[in-house]
Amino acid sequence: MTSVQSQDSSLISEDAARALARGQYVDVFSLLGMHTDNNQLVVRCFLPGALAVEVLSAKDGKKVASLSAEAREGMFAGVMGRRVKPFPYLLRVAYPSHVEDVYDPYGFESLLSDYDLYLFGEGRQLYAQDFLGANPKEVEGVAGVLFGVWAPNASRVSVVGDFNHWDGRVHVMRFHPASGVWDIFIPGVHAHAHYKFEILTADGELLIKSDPFAKTMEAAPNNASRVAPQSSFVWQDEDWMQARDKDWHRQAMSIYELHLGSWRRKGEAGDTWLTYRELADELVPYVKSLGFTHIELMPLSEFPFDGSWGYQPVGLFAPTQRFGSSDDLKYLIDACHRAGIGVLMDWVIAHFPADAHGLARFDGTCLFEHQDPRRGRHPDWDTLIFNYGRAEVQSFLLSAATVWLRDFHIDGLRLDAVSSMLYLDYSRNEGEWLPNADGGRENHEAIECLKLINSRLYGEFPGIVMIAEESTAWDGVCRPVSEGGLGFGFKWNMGWMNDTLAYLGKDPIHRRWHHHQLTFGIMYAHSEQFILSLSHDEVVHGKASLLSKIPGDDWQKFATLRAYYGYMWGFPGKKLLFMGGEFGQRDEWNHDKSLDWHLLQYAPHQGLSLWLSDLNRLYQSHTVLGQTDHDLSRFCWLDCDNAEQGIYAFVRGEGDDALVFAVNMTPQLQQGYRLGLPGEGDWRELLNSDASCYGGCNQGNGGVIVCTPEPASGKAQSALITIPPLGCLVLGLSRDKSPAISSESSADNALPVKKAPASTKAKSATKDKPATKSTAKAKASSTDKTPAKPKSGTKPSTKPSTKPSTKPSTKPSTKASARSVAKAPSKAAAKTKAEDPGL
Repeated sequence: MTSVQSQDSSLISEDAARALARGQYVDVFSLLGMHTDNNQLVVRCFLPGALAVEVLSAKDGKKVASLSAEAREGMFAGVMGRRVKPFPYLLRVAYPSHVEDVYDPYGFESLLSDYDLYLFGEGRQLYAQDFLGANPKEVEGVAGVLFGVWAPNASRVSVVGDFNHWDGRVHVMRFHPASGVWDIFIPGVHAHAHYKFEILTADGELLIKSDPFAKTMEAAPNNASRVAPQSSFVWQDEDWMQARDKDWHRQAMSIYELHLGSWRRKGEAGDTWLTYRELADELVPYVKSLGFTHIELMPLSEFPFDGSWGYQPVGLFAPTQRFGSSDDLKYLIDACHRAGIGVLMDWVIAHFPADAHGLARFDGTCLFEHQDPRRGRHPDWDTLIFNYGRAEVQSFLLSAATVWLRDFHIDGLRLDAVSSMLYLDYSRNEGEWLPNADGGRENHEAIECLKLINSRLYGEFPGIVMIAEESTAWDGVCRPVSEGGLGFGFKWNMGWMNDTLAYLGKDPIHRRWHHHQLTFGIMYAHSEQFILSLSHDEVVHGKASLLSKIPGDDWQKFATLRAYYGYMWGFPGKKLLFMGGEFGQRDEWNHDKSLDWHLLQYAPHQGLSLWLSDLNRLYQSHTVLGQTDHDLSRFCWLDCDNAEQGIYAFVRGEGDDALVFAVNMTPQLQQGYRLGLPGEGDWRELLNSDASCYGGCNQGNGGVIVCTPEPASGKAQSALITIPPLGCLVLGLSRDKSPAISSESSADNALPVKKAPASTKAKSATKDKPATKSTAKAKASSTDKTPAKPKSGTKPSTKPSTKPSTKPSTKPSTKASARSVAKAPSKAAAKTKAEDPGL
């Protein structure tokens, strides 16, 4: 397209007027506004619908000149009398219904910094959102909004919105050829205004696009960008932000993953989302009572389709408006921090949707995505893949991350689907992918982009964590970039998750043939900085909830899940659990409805919740569990080959700090089991998953375990112990001065918080009766029946035997160990268990 220039013989030539009227004038800033023309100071403007225009002095408001109407409607021009030097001015515009004074957007110079544009073009810009997108500014006392967008191949870019009747001819932007950026400062635009970019492509196609850098967006289906108001939020999390600068590899990290839209809902029909502020009031104390150190929010970057859960974002800089404003989200994060809870967020840069209003072919070309579909389109999700080798895309992604880390105080980002970024042939058949320059399958451009992101963000924001969901054996995911790694802080342990859940789904009678699925993970547990993840992906799309994956009756399901959690919390690696898993959600996750909070009326669910909260308290109070995940020398198997009895036993730590985990994954009571112990002296049960307060059958060791100098399991001393059926014991030396887990204090404080929330209407069930407080804290009974030890050569039964064997001691050694002591369920508890809806 050819630029149409004004001619000396007319203030606006016929060609220029025609091009302006058609929205085809390229260099609008050279024509409109105030210019010196033939030694005269001239003002030209294009205001469709105007009847008359006057120029006023901005200094005193006095009239300087009246502009003449030109040949075409809306075009005005005039000479500023004797004035020859440019001056600040306003336009008094008369419309058929009113008169208004406005500042001329073409009367302002560009507000962009050459250095900022240089960094953007070099792929090193961390803060592009501060000059691209829509940023409220005050220029020489004039309030307005600076609009900026990257569209290097466009013939014209205009801002359209409800402030200019969505007319793309009115606010044509200024082009910076060296950077491909367009900008314009529009005075008088207010917060919350809706806008988009109208882009005329080189082929003459007219596109209407949402702002890639928008800080807030309109809900679908309109999907307009909105001018974000200046934040008035005052952070109160200084203590947290200063204290988080630590080595998280040596800290306890127990993460509660959740989807804000379905954690809890309100309303009679349970179909209304909680707001960010309501979540702060309900979520924060709940997570705190469970003992989690962090929450992980599924993606909050704006997304049009609820069913994508946020994993197909179109607004990487904009928090979703579903739950409130940006300041409301800050309120939630601030509340978490003041409660000592870190906030992580899922961040999706592995792909983006091909929605017409989004990034796809943004300026008529493949700008953000790779042009070749063999590299630019994802076959699984029919989405587009970023062109990671393009410098401006790198600046875009870097800046998108800093929005969350700087403006929202997010403590870390979990990158989704990293494996799909690393491999050019990911989920592609032969002939559907292009090899790299070396003929290999590694995506060198994506690898370098990930290294850049991790190194820059870790350098800019001390104390954050970067987490990879990476499902292959890629070497060095968590190795520093300086040592040839990708530079992530942590990696989800997908192998451990797949192996252990497969084992969990086996009938106990068959588990002996799959014993290694719980032990194999230790072979590579120290190769990366792992997070043991039981995420949303494992409880959706027909996979069933964790509880429902387990075969058997309810006694087996709950006992097995408690034992499994005990094993997980003892195994090296940080912990992550998706919402609902803490109390035994029965149905698989559905993003369209709330969790089944009414289940917390029933003893088995209460007991599971209490067990998990006590595991978290143990995890945080015994620092050896969080400090030594990466240290192979601080883990030792005591029994890893006992497939026949289904026993797993291991030590974490050494000396007085050592903890012993003993897990029985069969429904047989294991009495007289000799366990080697790493230290002399008496040991105590710190936790016992079979205690009645957890919904167990009250099998245990009376709180105290006497160690004798008889070698076993490679240790110089050992003890004969009882391991409950489908149970987990955690043992510590009696001289260990770590805080004890007290059933009296914990049950009283935790259970009332975790009952069905007021905002959720309890579902009715004809067979269900809620558990009482005494149910969760049932006292020991001498009438408790203990399952008999199976005879050699017999198959294990699927339930504990009712034939009495030796009677375990039920007297605690101290009050502090009461929770771990075997206690018989009361009649009330037994009745409630029998009437639990899962039976």
